[in-house]
Amino acid sequence: MINSKYNKILTVILIIVVVVIFALLGFWGYQTYKKYFLEKDIDSALNEFNETIVNNTSKRNEFTGSEPINFTSVDNGVTNTGSTSGSDDVVTYKGFTVVGRMEIPAIDLDLPVLERSNKPSLEKSIGILTGPGLNKVGNTIIVGHNYRNGTFFSRNDELENGDEIYITDNSGTRIEYTIYNKYTTSSEDSEYITRDTAGKREISLSTCTDDSRYRLVIWAREVE
Repeated sequence: MINSKYNKILTVILIIVVVVIFALLGFWGYQTYKKYFLEKDIDSALNEFNETIVNNTSKRNEFTGSEPINFTSVDNGVTNTGSTSGSDDVVTYKGFTVVGRMEIPAIDLDLPVLERSNKPSLEKSIGILTGPGLNKVGNTIIVGHNYRNGTFFSRNDELENGDEIYITDNSGTRIEYTIYNKYTTSSEDSEYITRDTAGKREISLSTCTDDSRYRLVIWAREVE
């Protein structure tokens, strides 16, 4: 009788373990699947963003009679001149306007920057919370989720002072920023949003910590 009860308990425990293992494998598989297709969609959006900049540049140069600019050679402080309004094409990603591209080599981040930062947009990429706009004088706040699958701003905690961030706006201007401040703060703290940049171009990256209790904030300024 005792052996029979013992065997039944072991059987129940074994079934529970098997169910948990399959659940974990299913969750891991879903996250891997989701990340794979997300990265494919992002690559496609970035390629379209680059092609659109080249096309818009060609249209402006055709109008002004200037020589075309090779987008891949646009470097820090080199501005693709000309109006960015009027006939310029606009890139959208998952229904949201793309206003730029962010690259952070230290964590292999390369993402489209969306014009808005709301619940639906931040499930697709990173977005602008507030500020003058990408590569504009002042402090532009860019926010993103910290997901367990390592996407978006999930690896921001690995960044250090001195790491580079590259921002390309929709005019083709690519500016290098360097990180000079990194800290955690409460979700109610908004002082980093309204800080004075003394007439310099700066960006602030904001995401939640791994336990979602605090905010991880990173400041970066233009390299002159």
